[in-house]
Amino acid sequence: MKPSIPKGTRDFGPIQVNRRNYIFNTLRRVFVKYGYQPIETPVMENLSTLTGKYGEEGDQLLFKVLNSGDFLRKVKDEDYQAGNYKKMTFQISDKGLRYDLTIPFARYVVMNQNDITFPFKRYQIQPVWRGDRPQKGRYREFYQCDVDVVGSESLINEVELTQIYDEGFAALGVNVLIKINNRKILTGIAEAAGIPDQMMSMTVAIDKLDKIGMDGVKDEMRRKEIGEEAINTIEKILTINDLEELKSFFENSETGRKGIEELQTVFNYLEKIDLTNEIVFDITLARGLTYYTGTIYEVAAKDVKIGSIGGGGRYDDLTGMFGLKGVSGVGVSFGAARIYDVMEELDIFPDSTAEGTQLIFVTFDEKALDYAFDALQAVRKAGINAEIYPESVKMKKQMKYANSRKIPYVAVVGDNEMQAGEVALKNMKTGEQANVKVADLASKIKQ
Repeated sequence: MKPSIPKGTRDFGPIQVNRRNYIFNTLRRVFVKYGYQPIETPVMENLSTLTGKYGEEGDQLLFKVLNSGDFLRKVKDEDYQAGNYKKMTFQISDKGLRYDLTIPFARYVVMNQNDITFPFKRYQIQPVWRGDRPQKGRYREFYQCDVDVVGSESLINEVELTQIYDEGFAALGVNVLIKINNRKILTGIAEAAGIPDQMMSMTVAIDKLDKIGMDGVKDEMRRKEIGEEAINTIEKILTINDLEELKSFFENSETGRKGIEELQTVFNYLEKIDLTNEIVFDITLARGLTYYTGTIYEVAAKDVKIGSIGGGGRYDDLTGMFGLKGVSGVGVSFGAARIYDVMEELDIFPDSTAEGTQLIFVTFDEKALDYAFDALQAVRKAGINAEIYPESVKMKKQMKYANSRKIPYVAVVGDNEMQAGEVALKNMKTGEQANVKVADLASKIKQ
């Protein structure tokens, strides 16, 4: 049988892993700069933890894990005969792969509330899984890089998360557009349209605007039984991108006015900061996840056509679903897989991402191999990433190996070098070659 991997997953070779680690390490430095601490949570969570948190569509995309042993043991005959897969799902599976890092983080906070200090600022870099239809920039397994702070309602947190987005993408060399809205404004739109009870249906439809256009959004709202008059009002409001102008539509919506006030506060703080990337208010930004309650974010790459490469927002009572009421939080996520694709397409990964071998010894015979082995120990002890070609085969083959591995320096050892206590050090980028004493080899590489 020909080997394969599941659709929507990818293998990563040494070059890809080093580049991905470059993204992680760059973002990690920004996270730590702003006071965030690392945590990790399990790959699997109880389905009871995950379901009902991402909306109906999100629940359908959860990867379920079959119970161990006879997983059909608890299946009821009537459900099996009727083909009731929704009921059977929870009879054959009680665990699932995490869909994102936010819900597991909320669960972590509740379980560890007596051991952490609030406000609690954490970052987390781990893979997540979604049963989505694979396409460019959309994978079933991908890494998220999240920063969240819980236990504080201050809008300073939103300001600093915007800074983290700006600084993180600037450090990676990716030009982005950072879009900001507020879920309270979306509630205000629903109230202005006279459909407060259908706010989530409206939001889910608006969230698809980039994919299906306004006509598609209107059709989606019609399918959700939202009336034509309300749809016309919603369409009119969605053309406004000025917070002051928006106020006139929210005379009867206290929640909508509160959303405008919060965003104005955030933008007033941001005006005091030197930012690299463009940050805009986007009234059409919806974020379909049900748990957002305040400021919401989405980040788009400017130079590559791809889906969003970041998103997040405030959730006022996410921990409440696990029994810890009144703990507000806000966080953002960097979509590492899409960021990788953007950087690869733009060819902006620096050469230094290859954190591999700096030096390789190549030899002409067994005697030279023994000499090089001793020199290898010395340079490794001095902190140089080094290796030795393990056989004294044709020099052409050894140099071809060094080239294919993109190793920057090659130390050639022959009779003349051994007699002088040296190696012939070749810079593979410039082609320059010079004899160097073994004792000086490490310092030469470091230079």
